[in-house]
Amino acid sequence: MSDGPVYGHQRPRLLAVPGTFLSSAGQEAVELARRAGLVLDPWQQFVLDEGMREKADGNWAAPEVCVNVPRQNGKGGIIEARELWGLFIGGEELILHSAHEFKTAKNAFKRIERLIRGCPDLHKRVKQYRQTVGEEWVELHTGQMLRFIARSGGSGRGFTADCIVLDEDMILGDDAMAALAPTLAAVDNPQTWYLGSAGIGHQSVQLGRLRRRALAALETGVPDPTLAYFEWSIDEHRDECGQGCTEHDDVAAADSVLKANPALGYRLTMEKCANERLTLGDALFARERLGVGVYPSDSADTWQVIGEDVWRALADATSAPSDPLAFAIDTTPERSHSAIGVAGLSGAATHVEVVDHHPGTGWVLDRACELQERHNPRCWVVDEGGPAGSLIPDLRKRGLNVISPKTRQIAQACAQFYDAAAEQSLVHIDNAPLAAALAGAQQRPLGDAWAWARRGVSVDISPLVAVTLAKWGLGADVEEDTDPLNNIW
Repeated sequence: MSDGPVYGHQRPRLLAVPGTFLSSAGQEAVELARRAGLVLDPWQQFVLDEGMREKADGNWAAPEVCVNVPRQNGKGGIIEARELWGLFIGGEELILHSAHEFKTAKNAFKRIERLIRGCPDLHKRVKQYRQTVGEEWVELHTGQMLRFIARSGGSGRGFTADCIVLDEDMILGDDAMAALAPTLAAVDNPQTWYLGSAGIGHQSVQLGRLRRRALAALETGVPDPTLAYFEWSIDEHRDECGQGCTEHDDVAAADSVLKANPALGYRLTMEKCANERLTLGDALFARERLGVGVYPSDSADTWQVIGEDVWRALADATSAPSDPLAFAIDTTPERSHSAIGVAGLSGAATHVEVVDHHPGTGWVLDRACELQERHNPRCWVVDEGGPAGSLIPDLRKRGLNVISPKTRQIAQACAQFYDAAAEQSLVHIDNAPLAAALAGAQQRPLGDAWAWARRGVSVDISPLVAVTLAKWGLGADVEEDTDPLNNIW
């Protein structure tokens, strides 16, 4: 047997990325970190390469990146490389680094400061290192800033950031997300990085959402269009596992440690991990070293309006809508995300699909024009009284036939969507964002009828609203809400 180091798995057990994109800024980040004295492990380089891939238009392939790895494996190196790139190469005007506790944010600032000061080429570009308590940042002469904050219900409000790094994401709830997520809304190409270890229960609300999206993408084979997810963990034995089960992992097995800890052979050893198990016991060892987490749902009662079984039964990966088509646009109240939905006929059923779902609103107009030219739909539906209503004038100036439903018609649209699902006259390809929206949706009274509502501020139902309005648009009078004055400008 070799006396050399034993290396952990350099690829995660759970890997879900939006798709295959050739271009990546990850190698630039790796090389810049090396110049600053930070040599990254293969697994860290892999995360940066996959998480920083770009589409043909230069936008991030994954506006959201989540790294779930046990403690002391080196997620901090990934954070530092990504922040150095954003500050010195990517031209990001503001990078917000958010940690659960003030001391953790301060330690992160000291680490990045040490790296920059140790590289003269980078240090000479720094205007100031601000080290006042609660006011740590690095500012360049050209104005770019990397700012460190501790999380609270109000931290992050008032900023407009190009990139948010959320360290310790296993302690990340709705209040913090409500404060931080809207800071990206006014940026054309933002990115959010979530990094932490296994879920610890009710405090891991946001991590649980991200993980469910990743699992949905892996189960259905349909990539989540905005999320890259990396998880080093084991698939622990269940209570019902019989003796000799080979489908699941044993907490006491050496291979389990290798599978969940990519830093083995670099900064961790099997001996140290074995000692941890003696100290912690199997349950805590499984969580802290093997990535076995507890992930809460948004509510004890998800899928409140249309049952999950009903919705999944309507899925057909081979379905495609045929002309005529109707598109619709919706935006979250915080303007953190927008969605474009489409509806068309598929045999005797109506096909609904989320075409795009991305952060902010800056991308919507150009994408709508592209879809208009390609498909020439019968109409575009946008709720004039909703958050996306502000887009209507520009959409019409671009020549799109936009109609806006009245309040009673929004109620009709929701009822029609519900009835179609109940009567199995609806078909979809099981978009992950649409499923997540339905899981988090509830009803709000609208006179004697109802419309879609979300259970909490962190639930994004814009994909659901978009496909609901698109389906209504298939049968709407396209002249009904068109004002001739809208064509004069």
